[in-house]
Amino acid sequence: MMSDIHVKCRAPNEYAYRDGEGQTKKIKRHDVPAGQISWDVSFEFYDPISFDAMHLATAPYADPDIKKPDFNPNFNQLDGKIDRRSHEGNYKVIQKTPLNLRGRTGLTGRGVLGRYGPNHAADPIVTRWKTHPEGGIIHDEVSSRPVLQFVSIQRRDTSEWALPGGMVDPGEHVSVTLRREFMEEALDSGTLGSKDKDTIEKQLKAFFDNGKEIYKGYVDDPRNTDNAWMETVAYLFHDDTGKQIGQFQLKAGDDAKALQWMDIDESLNLYASHKMFLMLAAKRIGAHWRKAKPEPLK
Repeated sequence: MMSDIHVKCRAPNEYAYRDGEGQTKKIKRHDVPAGQISWDVSFEFYDPISFDAMHLATAPYADPDIKKPDFNPNFNQLDGKIDRRSHEGNYKVIQKTPLNLRGRTGLTGRGVLGRYGPNHAADPIVTRWKTHPEGGIIHDEVSSRPVLQFVSIQRRDTSEWALPGGMVDPGEHVSVTLRREFMEEALDSGTLGSKDKDTIEKQLKAFFDNGKEIYKGYVDDPRNTDNAWMETVAYLFHDDTGKQIGQFQLKAGDDAKALQWMDIDESLNLYASHKMFLMLAAKRIGAHWRKAKPEPLK
């Protein structure tokens, strides 16, 4: 089980980040065998590199350095407006430093994440049925289930395809985050005037008020470290008629290289744990996911 949890945030995957000049840099993670991911298992020669991105020192959203004596965060609690609670329960804190609740990653520090401990995100899964040009829902030829499509963005940092999600601001309700991130990343709301932006937000509110929670918890994210990790709440927003989201012209925002409606099935290769979220979404509404296995010869 542990070997399935830390896949993208463990060797042989290196820790990739962008420096101040926009150049991609990579840090080698300490090798962590599958049997030694858990903190409960002894790992005598575990000596990973510590890394904190330089921009975190001045980023307004980031914690101060954990070594500063006047920085005393209340881990596992609501710390002012900052929610330092995990969706999965309490995590260990050793000498004022939180430990990744799923175990070792081969790198200490925060990496590029702003918060020590859990960093909370929200991921909207916006879907529609794939249809024929002349109308009617397309069904997979093998599984016979209807084919689902989702709004997918191509991330600028890794070029991987992903859900158009983002970080939950301190004190912000997750429903607001979901709507805001979709507008920013899939509708390029940053280029809209305030009047157009308000109009679209009102039109989207009803759609985003009727989402179904698909997942809530830890994410196998390549940015995770031993002391900082990603958690998310993923919601499904299904446009059954294709007329709700379909009325808008989708356009990639600044954080995305590209955007498209993408078919959902088992062959997808996506950022972090996003493929798992889509599997849960497809199963939730009875859509195609996996092609049926052929009957064995008798």
